[in-house]
Amino acid sequence: MKVYDKEYIYKQKVHRVLAQSYIIYFILFLFGVYLDLIFHFKLFTNPIIVVLGIPLLAFGTFLIFWAQKTSNSLHKKAISKENFCRGPYCYTRSPTHWGLFFLVIGFGIVINAVFVVLFTLVAFLVTRLIFLDKQEKILEEKYGTHYAEYKKLVKF
Repeated sequence: MKVYDKEYIYKQKVHRVLAQSYIIYFILFLFGVYLDLIFHFKLFTNPIIVVLGIPLLAFGTFLIFWAQKTSNSLHKKAISKENFCRGPYCYTRSPTHWGLFFLVIGFGIVINAVFVVLFTLVAFLVTRLIFLDKQEKILEEKYGTHYAEYKKLVKF
């Protein structure tokens, strides 16, 4: 039997919760695409508005990469509320989820798919209310008052 340290166990818990939330996004995205293929409802009648989805796609992609790069460089030894507030984490506690939201909703707007946009909103609310709360409880348990102070500092 392997013995794991606390750091590894917390990391596994957080990654499990995040993986579950991403699976919800993926399943609802596929369901939205499926319904859009069947029913062919259009979100916008003006093709100019569809072009507005492209900046959302770009911004979502950028935000995801920025968040991943920033979170990979978190120094484990010197944990403080200031250490959490780096890169996009100064603006939101869950930049990867916001990036995923902007990416998928931008895609839904570009392909003018009402169900993709609708199910993206549902996926965002479900992951925000269920999975991100679980993730934050794990992080607060792991980092204690430092993470609680960070939560007070960064509201989103």
